[in-house]
Amino acid sequence: MIFSEENALKKEIIETGRRLDELRLVAGRSGNLSARIEGDEILVTATGSALGALKAKDIVKADLYDTDLKGRGVTSEFPLHSSIYKNFQHKAVIHCHPVLINAYFAVYDDIKALTFETKLYLGNVPVVVQDTPAVTKPELVIEAMKTSNLAVLKNHGVVAAADNFKEALYLIETLEEAVRTCAVARIFKKDILDDLDKEIKSTLSSERSYDMFSKEHIQAIVDLVNKDEFIAAKGQELNLTLQLAIMLDGGEGAYKFVFEKGKINKLEYDDNAPFVISAAAGVWETIFLGKLDPFVAVTQGKMKLKGELGKLSRWYVPFSRLFELFRQVRIK
Repeated sequence: MIFSEENALKKEIIETGRRLDELRLVAGRSGNLSARIEGDEILVTATGSALGALKAKDIVKADLYDTDLKGRGVTSEFPLHSSIYKNFQHKAVIHCHPVLINAYFAVYDDIKALTFETKLYLGNVPVVVQDTPAVTKPELVIEAMKTSNLAVLKNHGVVAAADNFKEALYLIETLEEAVRTCAVARIFKKDILDDLDKEIKSTLSSERSYDMFSKEHIQAIVDLVNKDEFIAAKGQELNLTLQLAIMLDGGEGAYKFVFEKGKINKLEYDDNAPFVISAAAGVWETIFLGKLDPFVAVTQGKMKLKGELGKLSRWYVPFSRLFELFRQVRIK
């Protein structure tokens, strides 16, 4: 059974390498791939292998905690792959060096979101400073991937992790397309990316800080939302009328926002709502700090959503503003 599973995973790795080559996301002998078999064992591409022309012999089985891999021929990026599997439940990792992504992030430290796809599926892509040919500080990548399943390694490449190779590849393709869109937009408007060179400053609404998910914390958010003119205008225009609950995994209950035309008329304490968003404390913290967009968290599987994302998306604009307001209420 395990043997057949390994063979199936090897075929997936070979196919993923071929697809990366077809999309010109790898060149020559750059990049590496890995997949979790079960427990602490993974399959990983060998050092010096060409992802576009992989054979079964180019894929090595290794233990995540093996400290003596000399002579095994595994990629020099094994510490990066093993660290990801040790810290997350992902089952597939892609590390490659796409030309457009590398060129863009050699100049900028953030992606300019010019399309809704970029905002919804990527959000704020974390960028890790990389000053060596191989990743020698995987802990920096791990910290970055707490807010996204995709991270850019500046002057080096990109790493994506997911439950399968298809989803990891989609993330890299989406970022490559976002970069291409920025490049083409700049042809039409030269200063389209100029704002990325300016320091972003945010003014917090209050010096007071709250315990995360306390009643006072959520009430402060409600007060901000109901004072916000943009949400009020868009709420009227788009008839933002629904019930949305948010929950902390392992917490004592839920907070239900009862919206009526953009205003939160009631704040109730139950999860009896058509839309319920839940996540672990660490994920909520990154959201309240403005490091992770909730829409992206849902599409990347970091948050659970009861209800259809497509139905919520009709109110994408006012909800995006709502999530911006989240970070204006300080948490302890």
